Amino acid sequence: MANTKLQILNSAETLFAERGFNQTSMRDITTRANVNLASVNYHFGSKKNLIQAVMARNLDTVMDHIEQVLGHNTPSGVEAVLDLIGDSLQRLEAIRPGASHVLLVLLGQAYAETQGHLRRFIQQQYAKPLEALHRVLRQALPGLSPQALFWRLHFAMGAFVFSVRANQALREIAQADYQQQVDEQGIFAHLKPFVQAGLQGKAKQ
Repeated sequence: MANTKLQILNSAETLFAERGFNQTSMRDITTRANVNLASVNYHFGSKKNLIQAVMARNLDTVMDHIEQVLGHNTPSGVEAVLDLIGDSLQRLEAIRPGASHVLLVLLGQAYAETQGHLRRFIQQQYAKPLEALHRVLRQALPGLSPQALFWRLHFAMGAFVFSVRANQALREIAQADYQQQVDEQGIFAHLKPFVQAGLQGKAKQ
């Protein structure tokens, strides 16, 4: 029974990352997992619940680490916050190789396809670590209005998602044009100062 649930989760996660939430049908999932629809309904009840379960098994590790760290100390500055997020993603990667890549792709899908239920689920399920992150960022960026911080955080997420989705292409271009070999951590090392500068940029008057 547990194996069936895991088969469904794994199949749904792969398909959601490849095709998106809207373009993946329950039939696609049951076919890939080699189960019937009754099994999916038994374990998850609905497609929305399945989407949330896929996100949760990745976000739980990331958010637990963020909450644990912020419960003991406060990172000083934007760079430290970005390092904390990077460390949290690495925790997930150590548990399930490739999972941090999938998580960022799925987050991008959620916003691109306007999955409102998923946004509400994330805000409610991870309210404590998200509020702690916002609090630290507001302290690090005292000159920004809440609206400005909203836009910058979403543009930052967009940069992360693009870098993940274009991972292979970026690595090939770097190698072909600049004889530079980079892995995912190397891409993040280049991305971090770009995102940091975007978050810290002078506020519009």
